Amino acid sequence: MNTPRPDYPRPHFDRSTQWLNLNGEWDFAPDPAGTVQPDDEFPATIVVPFPWEHPASGVVAHWLPVAWYRRRIERPAEWAGQRTILHFGAVHHHATVWVNGQPAVEHEGGYLPFEADITDLLDDGTGTLVVRVDAPLDKRFIPHGKQRSMPADDYDGCAFSPSSGIWQAVWLEPRPAEYISQLTLRPTPELDGIEVTVTGPSPVRIEIPGVAVHEFDDLTGPVTLPISEPRLWSPEDPHLYDVVVTAGEDTVRGYTGLRRIEWQGNNLLLNGVPTYVRGVLDQGFWPTGGHTAPTDDALKRDLELAREAGFNLVRKHLKLEDPRWLYWADKVGMLVWAEPPSTGRFTPEAVAAFEAVTAGMVERDGNHPSIVIWGAYNEEWGLDWDVPGDPAKQDAVRRVYRIIRDADPSRPIVDNSGWAHVETDLVDWHYYDENIGSWAAVVDRLVNTADGSFPVRLGPDFVATKTIAAPGFDPSDRIQLNGEYGGGSTSVERGWHLRWQTQELRRHARNAGYIFTELYDIEHETVGIYTYDRRPKDLGGTVPADVHAETTLIVDVTPEAPGRDLVSAGEVTVPVRVSHHGRDPLVGSLQWATGSAPVDAKPFVVTDPTDVVATPGRLQFWVTDASGAVVARTFVDIVLH
Repeated sequence: MNTPRPDYPRPHFDRSTQWLNLNGEWDFAPDPAGTVQPDDEFPATIVVPFPWEHPASGVVAHWLPVAWYRRRIERPAEWAGQRTILHFGAVHHHATVWVNGQPAVEHEGGYLPFEADITDLLDDGTGTLVVRVDAPLDKRFIPHGKQRSMPADDYDGCAFSPSSGIWQAVWLEPRPAEYISQLTLRPTPELDGIEVTVTGPSPVRIEIPGVAVHEFDDLTGPVTLPISEPRLWSPEDPHLYDVVVTAGEDTVRGYTGLRRIEWQGNNLLLNGVPTYVRGVLDQGFWPTGGHTAPTDDALKRDLELAREAGFNLVRKHLKLEDPRWLYWADKVGMLVWAEPPSTGRFTPEAVAAFEAVTAGMVERDGNHPSIVIWGAYNEEWGLDWDVPGDPAKQDAVRRVYRIIRDADPSRPIVDNSGWAHVETDLVDWHYYDENIGSWAAVVDRLVNTADGSFPVRLGPDFVATKTIAAPGFDPSDRIQLNGEYGGGSTSVERGWHLRWQTQELRRHARNAGYIFTELYDIEHETVGIYTYDRRPKDLGGTVPADVHAETTLIVDVTPEAPGRDLVSAGEVTVPVRVSHHGRDPLVGSLQWATGSAPVDAKPFVVTDPTDVVATPGRLQFWVTDASGAVVARTFVDIVLH
């Protein structure tokens, strides 16, 4: 069989000149009773790195708490004289590893990488590699995100099939006895160089290919490497600088981009330019592999689909994604909101595990220029829904915020996405509503008044009142944005809500952006703009790229239902505004079938309305710029009463 996922797994810390991919078919032994031994006959096979619940693994075993993997390994002869390192990208949840019957490494936590030096465990360069994986059915007390638990999480209705076992790449690579263990790359505050921190032996040689070479006899702290003619990283021009570090006899290649993210006034600033967040929720699941994408192209394609739909940011929800997805986000210029997988219950052990995976997230992924927001908790998950009423839970939120801030003060942080913020840089709120009128009224109140309360449906018959801020926190001087929204059950309804709800978010100058739920369907959750296998849906005429464009139209009506936005006995007046988030003013024309009107739209300022007299039918609006190019579109369905 062809080796699945053949690309080098760690492009941000690259030793790909010499490596050996261990993905592919391994021997496999389910162990529901916990009785299997490493030397037993393993009756099945599994395709690594696909979780054992999903078809790509060849196994499809649900609610299996323990399983074993085994395969032969052989070190390439040309690696002689170097240490042989065994790498795991991620294994859910507790991995115990032996080589030739000897313990190699044990690791707990399903989302972070780990390694073992197995040089002295090999027998003349060969060995038998055995991995036992414990994947608790009860996941409530461990970081697991949207993987379903038994007993169930409180949020089980929006959870999915677990992804147990080895779910990221396994590989071998050689390195010298003294080696580079960490490479941290950050742009300088003025975006005129790269701050490099190397943990490893001396002397150190750092090359930015095409720019400069720097040599140091000894390097014990960060060093700033100037770039005389810097080319900045942005979604429009995602330029990356390679950084090649040789420390002693070891060489590692990393990369980063020069970009600065700030939060001032009502907006995020990217490289000093106000940037409106047009974001989408992406939970990182695939039909055949659960947490594991079928190919590297599939990781890249999800980012392309988001861009084709008009989004400029992806919120990777409750999952530390495969590093190659972040690599592609860096390459294609997609902004990312990154956040750790949630726990389900509040205990000291669960909080400690959550803090550990959060710290690991920043350490693993901090070099990626695409990441512009760090997230922490989500909707009080893992906090027993009681942040406002429990100082201990407020302390937990505050502590994880500070863990992220102390590790990386350069990016804004969301402490507890959705509501009950304790200490945060960005104030977001999650609000779902099937009624466009009440949606618009609540959004207006949340954005423009001090009343931060709103209804949240936590079950079929249970609606709770949540507030933006926990007691003692004043959110008034923080940037505010929507963290989740969406409505409707059918695809046509989803498209209708997408069009009308998004325009209300664009209406308010104080709102810095939004995150639409979501990019694609997952199992029973059919609320995406694409199907689970990434095919576009019929959204009843709504075009996502128009809804999420830099320039959009806001129609001042309260629509009734899909296909009948307005019901009229004859002529009706339809007021239309322009929302423009470009760098420069937009001078052009608002047009419709029977007329036009001039447009002079300032960036981030909604225009006054243009009143259009219309008769029943589908009324199409579009805006052209000075060159005649169409830059915005929408429509209103008017039905004769």
